[in-house]
Amino acid sequence: MALLGKVLRNRRAGETQMAWNLPDLAAADDIEVTSADFTHETTLALIHAGKRAGGRDESPALAWSTPPAGTAQLLLVVEDPDAPTAQPFVHCVALLDPAVTELPRGALRAEAAPAGVRLLRSGWGREYMGPSPVKGHGPHRYAFQLFALTTPITEVGGKSPEEAKPRDVLAAARAHARGRIDGFYERS
Repeated sequence: MALLGKVLRNRRAGETQMAWNLPDLAAADDIEVTSADFTHETTLALIHAGKRAGGRDESPALAWSTPPAGTAQLLLVVEDPDAPTAQPFVHCVALLDPAVTELPRGALRAEAAPAGVRLLRSGWGREYMGPSPVKGHGPHRYAFQLFALTTPITEVGGKSPEEAKPRDVLAAARAHARGRIDGFYERS
């Protein structure tokens, strides 16, 4: 498997197609996102990694400052722009009530999601999928992006948000504030 990672080492989706860089999600960086489990641009612990990588798929604890007035809903998107795919791999998408200002560790699993949190489709299911990069591919960035939406997402192309594809949900979102914290993970 490490050989495959070395072959694909220079193939990465890139940050340009991340939710963070979509025109309708570009906004003032007015929300401070933090975690008790890691600091910005440090390595994520094994517990947060995918089961295939020896972890437990346990989402890290996240907290954020109060979103600005006029926020109808929050959108949380976790992406890996270093995946050797055409677009960043989506590890989690969730809609949150604007009154929610933190998520405890492991809260992005269906059985543990607190009130006010709706887990949507991601790259592999309906809950957080931890880092599991190809061995030998090098470090991967995992961007935990939070967007304050001006209008709630109640429907996406005639479907409920839970039924819609992640990219369709992102296309339906309009942000007026945002924040982000990034962690890294690598399998050698």
